[in-house]
Amino acid sequence: MQGQEDKGRAADLVVQRLAQKIQTGELADGQPLPPERNLMEEFGISRTVVREAVLALSNKGLIEARPRHRPVVRKPGFDAAFDALESIVTHLLHEPGGVRNLFDTRIIIEAALVREVAKNATKEDILALKEALAANKAAIHDSDAFYETDIGFHRVLYNTARNPVLPAINKAYTNWLAPQWSQMPRLPDRNRANYDSHREIYEAILMRDPDAAENALRSHLHNAWEQVRKTFGEL
Repeated sequence: MQGQEDKGRAADLVVQRLAQKIQTGELADGQPLPPERNLMEEFGISRTVVREAVLALSNKGLIEARPRHRPVVRKPGFDAAFDALESIVTHLLHEPGGVRNLFDTRIIIEAALVREVAKNATKEDILALKEALAANKAAIHDSDAFYETDIGFHRVLYNTARNPVLPAINKAYTNWLAPQWSQMPRLPDRNRANYDSHREIYEAILMRDPDAAENALRSHLHNAWEQVRKTFGEL
C-alpha cells in the first residue's frame, strides 16, 4: 500500500512540474513531451510513474495522448476546459432530466446571446449569418447536410460575440447533445420548419430588435425540444 502511495505522490509531482512547464511555454503547444526514458532520468522515477503522470495530464486536457505516438502538449484553453468535463457531463446526462437540464442552460445562454447580437452585430457579422442561413436553406432536402448547417448557423451566433468562452460552450453543447440530436428523424418538412425558425432569428437581428430575436430563438429551441421529446420521451 505504501508503495502505491509513494508512486501516486511521485506522479503528482511530475504532473505539477510538467503542467508548470506547459503554462510557462517551456513546453510549447504542439510540442511532443520528452521520451519516457528522458522523463524517468529527469525525475528519477519508474516507467509506471511516468505513464501515470501522462494519463493525469491527458485527463486535465494538457496533453493529447495517442497510441504508438509520443504525447503532444496542448496548452490549456477553454476548449480543453470543457473537454475535461466530458466524462462527468456524459454521466449526468444519463440521470433523469439530465438532457433537459443541459438543454435549458443552452436556452438561457442563447437567449441572452441573440439579444447582444441584435444590438451589436457588425455588417460582417450579418453577412456571416446570412451565408450560414443560405447554406441551411440549400440543405433542406439533404438531411445530413442540414444537420451540419444547422450547427453552423448557431456556431456563427456564438462566434459573433467575440468572446472565446462562448464558441467553446457552443462546441461543448454540440458534442454533449450529439447522441440525441444526431439520432433525430430528419425529414424535409422538419428541416424546413427549423430553417424558417433560423430565418426569423436572422430577420430579427437584421432589424436590430432584441426582443423579437429572443422570442424567435426561444420559440425555435422550444420546438426543437418538443421534437426530441416526441422522439425519445422525457430525457
